Amino acid sequence: MVKHMQLGLFVTGTDTGVGKTHISAILAHRLKQRGLMVRPRKPVESGCQPIVGGLMPVDAATLQAAAGSDELLEHICPYRFESALSPERAAALADKRLTLADVSSVCRQGVAESEFLLVEGAGGFYSPLAAEVLNADLAVALSLPVLLVTSDRLGAINQTLLAVEAIKRRGLTLAAVVVNQVAVGLDPHMQNATELSRWLGEPVLTTGYQHTNAAEPTWQLPCPALTNLIDRLTRGL
Repeated sequence: MVKHMQLGLFVTGTDTGVGKTHISAILAHRLKQRGLMVRPRKPVESGCQPIVGGLMPVDAATLQAAAGSDELLEHICPYRFESALSPERAAALADKRLTLADVSSVCRQGVAESEFLLVEGAGGFYSPLAAEVLNADLAVALSLPVLLVTSDRLGAINQTLLAVEAIKRRGLTLAAVVVNQVAVGLDPHMQNATELSRWLGEPVLTTGYQHTNAAEPTWQLPCPALTNLIDRLTRGL
């Protein structure tokens, strides 16, 4: 089992588009409300929006806002690429080669042991993150507990069980599994969270679909399912 030195969490997913940023932002906001200094990190982001003078990493900016961080966005997300591909491929198209040392060092930079390091990966646990580097490799390098996010849709059970097995094979602690509802109109007979809890032998967290508007970010809305997780993360602090 990997020994955890830094207070924090590594947020990964079973796939892209499962709501990692949404869940990470909720956690960042709630942890800040508990009085913790949250240091969000999205070391690599692809699919960034072109703006005057560079690229805007939307996910990283969301984490920055949710955490109430006064850090520069360049510290939160130093590696940005325009192509909406895996970070490894997007970097190659931009003639950039990232290493594990590159992405792990920027996660730790400027973070004290007493501060909460919240790292969001890119894509799924086994998605390529840098040259010959998977998200899994970064999680191991950082020695952080892993929060696994999956979307509440057909196929979630298979994807989640595979990801959980991969996380445990790496010697990492599985902090929790979150089944995130990313769309409305689910089949009422589909019980992914219940089935996953049975297969895993432990409770699985669920979040409902949240409608919002520009004046009320989703990370500010109530999310009772994450309360117990936050209690566990902050116990004894």
